[in-house]
Amino acid sequence: MTRLALALVLAAITAGAAAVTVTAPVPVPAPAEWDFHVSLDGRPIGEHRFSLGALDGGERTLRSEAEFAVKILGITAYRYRHRDTEQWQGDCLQALTSTTDDDGKHSHVSVDHDGVLGEGCLMSFAYWNPAILTQTRLFNAQTGRIETVRVQPAGGGTLAVHGAPVTARRYRIVGAAPPIDVWYAPNGDWIGLDAVVAGGRKLSYRLP
Repeated sequence: MTRLALALVLAAITAGAAAVTVTAPVPVPAPAEWDFHVSLDGRPIGEHRFSLGALDGGERTLRSEAEFAVKILGITAYRYRHRDTEQWQGDCLQALTSTTDDDGKHSHVSVDHDGVLGEGCLMSFAYWNPAILTQTRLFNAQTGRIETVRVQPAGGGTLAVHGAPVTARRYRIVGAAPPIDVWYAPNGDWIGLDAVVAGGRKLSYRLP
């Protein structure tokens, strides 16, 4: 897998058409936290943590921190770091600030509702919020671009969550980046994510 191939997937994941009818899980509770272990073909490469805080009046703050290192024969061949803070009003993104170190290539995104986010009610790649399943456009936190997407049901299965099997529903987000499969528990909790990258390798998020 090339560095570029992994970077393209991470750009969508850490950020990211016609609408389809989707029966969405119940809304996510707030506040909440997710601490995902991330693997590539089953081998650990790092962690991605999300923390969602709730304020009065439907306001929420989401903080995201990702750090990955892909090693080959014990040598780090690729390193990725991403930090993201988002302000939400209900299901609408109000402001976003992110910094990314993509194997030495640094980028920064900062927008608010008076900028690109002023185009109605826009969401980022907010997998933690099941309302993402009804969206046709998403804001990419790493690139600063609005992506056209299509979300479709992709079956179900069983995922291990904190060591216990959970029956889950899977939805596929198709757009500019490689397709991303997002997993939800029956109560609407976000519990996993998968993406197939170059060479058929599988990038996965799981709750330990």
